[in-house]
Amino acid sequence: MVVKLSIGTPVVTMHPASKAPWENGASIEDLARIAQTADQLGYDHLACAEHIAVPIANTAVRGSRYWDPLATFGYLAAITQQIRFATGVLVLPYHHPLDIAKRYGTLDLISHGRVILGVGVGTLKEEFDLIGAPYDQRGPRSDDALRALRAALSRPEPAYHGEFYDFEGFVVDPCTVQDHVPLWVGGRTLRSLRRGATLADGWCPFTVSPAQAAEWLRTVEIPAGFDVVLPPTARLDPINEPGRTQEILAETEAYGATIVVCAFRNRTLDEYLETLEALVAVQTAMSTS
Repeated sequence: MVVKLSIGTPVVTMHPASKAPWENGASIEDLARIAQTADQLGYDHLACAEHIAVPIANTAVRGSRYWDPLATFGYLAAITQQIRFATGVLVLPYHHPLDIAKRYGTLDLISHGRVILGVGVGTLKEEFDLIGAPYDQRGPRSDDALRALRAALSRPEPAYHGEFYDFEGFVVDPCTVQDHVPLWVGGRTLRSLRRGATLADGWCPFTVSPAQAAEWLRTVEIPAGFDVVLPPTARLDPINEPGRTQEILAETEAYGATIVVCAFRNRTLDEYLETLEALVAVQTAMSTS
């Protein structure tokens, strides 16, 4: 098996460690070109993270730009055909599960079943405090929210009775068109992997190296069909180093990845698009060798 490819969508998130200068002045039309190219090339999904408001003191580490996933994906769904849309991640304690079920159920409907819900417990206390979200017990609260989401998604009359969330006797219409919406858990700890393996369908860690992920994966019973979304073991340069790129993809797969999320350092948008195409050529060569 050759790993699937996805992209850490440029423009929508300006992370200091990975952003390219051309992204500063990029437009919605540029984002459309990226999404449509990735769609035509067969990339698995685009990702978009959630932050409502980042403290100025944290922007040097976290960055300051975070496009809203729902609005962004609603636009991209209208101009693409098959690529999926993964929240990376929604902070569960910021939302009631039925709020997520309704908003992303609508997105799943208009995108014809292309939603992946990446979720996490959240770590930025200042943001919790700003919006009045409960920071204490966010782990148990998120576990309950995951169970509530699984009970609510795909059901117009959901019912759930848990520790933090309790609902029945309400209609949520529209709901998702997928019978089983993929739920991925994000995070940077072994606990996030355990949460994902127990309550979800995948794990999409951040700031976790493939080697560290592999070590943790050996300690957890992983369900069949469970997705592990990892960054590559080294920077990818499929245009100039196709052979080395094959090696890196194979290494990342050996560490347990089922999907590799790729970010590139490119000087221009056109170079970025050329890199997307070159990486798929490398992947195709691997699958036929």
